[in-house]
Amino acid sequence: MGAVPKRRISKSRRDKRRTHDALHPYHLVPCPNCGEMKRSHRVCLECGTYNGRQVLPPLAE
Repeated sequence: MGAVPKRRISKSRRDKRRTHDALHPYHLVPCPNCGEMKRSHRVCLECGTYNGRQVLPPLAE
């Protein structure tokens, strides 16, 4: 026999467990080079810089 719950889990207890399951929005910071909003500790996709260095070619418009 497999595991069977002894009692029904209440909606309150179930929902308390699920409070941490929501997706959170990204934390955005302005790029120091071009001013576009970007995720922190990542390459700016607009100008291609990271930590003051050019690591990707700039996005051509």
